[in-house]
Amino acid sequence: MSIRLPSPDGGYRLHRPCGNPLPPLVCGPARSRRFYAAAHVVADPLAASAGGSGQTGQEVDWEATLAFRHRLWAQGLGVAEAMDTAQRGMGLDWPAAAELIRRSAAEARAVGGRIVCGAGTDQLTPGRHAPAVITAAYEEQLAHIEACGAGAVLMASRALAAAARGPEDYLEVYGRLLRQSARPVVLHWLGPMFDPELAGYWGHADLDAATEVLLKIIADCPERVDGVKVSLLDAERERDIRRRLPPGVRCYTGDDYHYPELIAGGGEGADDGEPGSDALLGVFDPIAPLAARAALALDRGDAAGFRELLDPTVVLSRHLFAPPTRHYKTGVVLLAWLAGYQEHFTMVGGLQSARPLPHLATAYEQADLLGLFPDPEFAEARMRRLLAVYGVAS
Repeated sequence: MSIRLPSPDGGYRLHRPCGNPLPPLVCGPARSRRFYAAAHVVADPLAASAGGSGQTGQEVDWEATLAFRHRLWAQGLGVAEAMDTAQRGMGLDWPAAAELIRRSAAEARAVGGRIVCGAGTDQLTPGRHAPAVITAAYEEQLAHIEACGAGAVLMASRALAAAARGPEDYLEVYGRLLRQSARPVVLHWLGPMFDPELAGYWGHADLDAATEVLLKIIADCPERVDGVKVSLLDAERERDIRRRLPPGVRCYTGDDYHYPELIAGGGEGADDGEPGSDALLGVFDPIAPLAARAALALDRGDAAGFRELLDPTVVLSRHLFAPPTRHYKTGVVLLAWLAGYQEHFTMVGGLQSARPLPHLATAYEQADLLGLFPDPEFAEARMRRLLAVYGVAS
């Protein structure tokens, strides 16, 4: 049986659902790399608030949100909590993020799951703030994460991007945060394709000059830096940063376009013969079953098998992260709904409407071809329901 899907050109095409889904997998964490999935939040469709209400967590379905994290841990993946995939800065305010961090960190402790959480400055009101105020906002969030027993990711700050006079302000703010952190943190360079308000981060529009500022921050306090997450969709720049990091500082790829080659690094089938990156990726949320299997292949020293598993997922990832890239969360949540991991296709802030129907149809088709839906007939039925909402006969 086939399903009729709308195409971007205004026409239709037939898709025959996959009959060979991936079987369930339960395994421990990878040994050869650290794999973190930046996880989405499940909205409460009956909440009166669309986000930012000031009523902590009112818009989040906690049970479904935490259940999804348990699925990631069960497959050996770590969870990167309260990052941009969780709609930080796009519907999820700091009070809700703080509650998400508290709950998720407690669940991670209960099962021995790996977790890091995003610390930012999004409790500040829009407008210009002095570096000291921005530092204090970071400190508040960092203290909360550390009190919850989790590691921290220092997320790029819109407030700092707006207020910084130049590289010296980044050196001041990050230097102070690193000197007082209780444990090594992950720094995060999120490019403007993910958030236009972060253009010119590190005090330079020129990426070469910006890279030098980032590397100086790390070199000044390498013992306080676990790693750096690079989300620029620029594989060569990530390789350059990776080569220049101090010993013991990890490079976490955030490149949802080139992650297989960047993670693989040296060995059979490698691109450059160098050690590979670790990973902290939004795309690992929907492709977790394949990411987990690929991690096991690396642990066996099977770089070719790793690429065979992960390379085919890039087509889906590039589609989900197509411009405007910041709306990739819509496809991520769609696939979770189609897979049966949540009971609705609703997002905090109503962002389920951020992508057109043909985009969603292609995401369904590509995920199905990868075997990502535990029950393809169930996913097909849900896709037909979505098409019917749009008035499309499938």
